[in-house]
Amino acid sequence: MTTDALVLDAAAQDLLFREARTANTFTDEPVSEEQVQAIYDLVKFGPTAFNQQPLRVVLVRSAEARERLVQHMSDGNKAKTAGAPLVAILAQDNEFHEELPTQLPHFPQAKDMFFSERSVREQSATLNGALQAAYFIIGVRAAGLAAGPMTGYDAEGINKEFFGDGEHSVLAVVNIGKPGEDAWFPRSPRLAYDEVVTTV
Repeated sequence: MTTDALVLDAAAQDLLFREARTANTFTDEPVSEEQVQAIYDLVKFGPTAFNQQPLRVVLVRSAEARERLVQHMSDGNKAKTAGAPLVAILAQDNEFHEELPTQLPHFPQAKDMFFSERSVREQSATLNGALQAAYFIIGVRAAGLAAGPMTGYDAEGINKEFFGDGEHSVLAVVNIGKPGEDAWFPRSPRLAYDEVVTTV
């Protein structure tokens, strides 16, 4: 394996990818509002189609909100979500198109030309919201924190509990903090370059 072809130094490559894992336990060290804002202010520049920005982030900080969230998590995720210093609900805004004229000022007509139908908006918000969620996870790592993204939950329950407007759909729940004791499972295998990449 060579890292010479990459501009990022080896330490940054390790921090963001090679040594980073999904954390299952965390220390009690809090995650500050400043850290989360720095994460967002970095990852908001990740590319999306039409510069759409469907990602919405709900930071679950209060004990009352944490209890409401935990009840919708699958059994294997309840303790992890209850014990993390910070939990973020990542959701897509299915009405993201309302902001397109300001986010795509050179092509404001895209709002009505491409996204007038709800089903089209939802499909686009799912893809681009998932991209933004991935950027968010990398941003958490860039802040020196660990992320524990999960999709084991009652999506309908979370949507009703935390949004209730029919305009948002949960994409992932992410536990955030400094990794605790025995935080990692062993690294699972990845496909090799030749198994993924073809040239035509």
